[in-house]
Amino acid sequence: MLKVAILAFEKIATFELACAIEIFALPRPEYDNWYHAEVVCFEKGLLAATGGVNISAKTIQTLNHYHTLVIPSWNTRNNHVRLDMAEQINSFSKRGGRIVCFCSGAFLLAQLGLLQNKSATTHWRYSEIFKQRFPLVNLMNDVLYTHDQNISCSAGSAATLDLGIDIVRQDFGHEIANQVARRLVISPHRQGGQAQYIETPVTKNTGAFSRTLDWAIKHLNHPLSVDDLAKQENMSRRTFDRHFKRSIGLSPKAWINQQRINLAKQLLEIEDLSIEQLAAKVGYDNGITLRFNFNKYVGVAPSQYQSQFKNIGV
Repeated sequence: MLKVAILAFEKIATFELACAIEIFALPRPEYDNWYHAEVVCFEKGLLAATGGVNISAKTIQTLNHYHTLVIPSWNTRNNHVRLDMAEQINSFSKRGGRIVCFCSGAFLLAQLGLLQNKSATTHWRYSEIFKQRFPLVNLMNDVLYTHDQNISCSAGSAATLDLGIDIVRQDFGHEIANQVARRLVISPHRQGGQAQYIETPVTKNTGAFSRTLDWAIKHLNHPLSVDDLAKQENMSRRTFDRHFKRSIGLSPKAWINQQRINLAKQLLEIEDLSIEQLAAKVGYDNGITLRFNFNKYVGVAPSQYQSQFKNIGV
C-alpha cells in the first residue's frame, strides 16, 4: 500500500485539495493495495481554505513514513516557508520520495530549490511571474503536466486530474486508470504535452461525431483511414477534416493515432506480443510505424513502457 501525504496549509486552494483527495484518498475497496492517503499539515488547529472552507488536517512532524507527497497549491506571492516544513520536504526529495504538485504548488518547490534545472509547469496565468522569480527552472508553460525524475507538476484546475490519473496509471496500470477516470467522468488520458488551452473554442456539436468515433475505436485493428471516417459521416474529406478539428481539437489522423497508441498501451500491459503482432492488433502496417508513433505520443519505446508494468500484478 502506497502511503500518500496531501499537504495542507493556511489559504490552500479548495479545488486542487479536493482533486488530490478524490484521486488518492477516496476509498476504492474494489482494488487491492490502493493508496492510503492522509491530509497532513505542520501546524495545529483549523486551516482556512478558499471559499470560506475550514479543514482539519493531521498534524505531523516528519514525512518519513510516506511514499508520495502531494502539494495541491501554494500562495504565489508568499516568500515565507515554515522551516520545519521546508526541511522535511527537502529531506523527502533527497531520499527519492515522489512529489506531485498541482497548479501553483510548483512555486513552493521552486522556492525550496527543488526545481532548479528541472522541467516543470504551472497554470498559464502564473507563467510570467514564475519565470521572473525562478529563471533556473525549465518552465514549460503550455503543457498539461510534466515529469522530471521524482517530481511531477500539473497546470491548474482540470489538469490536476489529468496528472492524478497519469500517476494512477504509473502505479496500477492502464485499465485501472481508465476505470478511475470513468468514475470521474473525464477523459482517460490526455497527454502531458497537450496544450493547456486552445484558442478556438470547442463547438457545441462535438457529439455529432460520437457514432463515428465509437465505430472507429471498434475497428482500430483494421487499416483505418481518415477517408473511412469521412464516409461514416457522409462528408467529403475536406469538410470532415475541417469540422472534426474544430469540434475535437485535433486532426482526424492525430486522433486515430492516439487511439491506436492507447490500445497498444493496454495490450502491452496484459499480453506478451512481438512488436509486429502488436502492430497488427492496433492497425499499423508494421512494427516500425508503431515504434515511431509510440515514441511520439508516449515518449518511450513500447518495450520500455511494458517493462514498467510487467511486475505490477494488478
